[in-house]
Amino acid sequence: MFGMKTKKEKLEAKYAKLLQEAYELSHVNRSKSDQKAAEAEELRKQIDALDN
Repeated sequence: MFGMKTKKEKLEAKYAKLLQEAYELSHVNRSKSDQKAAEAEELRKQIDALDN
């Protein structure tokens, strides 16, 4: 069963992707960057809830 990711690992990967997109958009479109950052923050809350 190698290569199977847990729900937390999947959320963390998506979180990292959203942060990268937010960073890249920050050079072009600040409002879209802020939107991606907000989505990432919501995912962070979900990840933290899994830890508790």
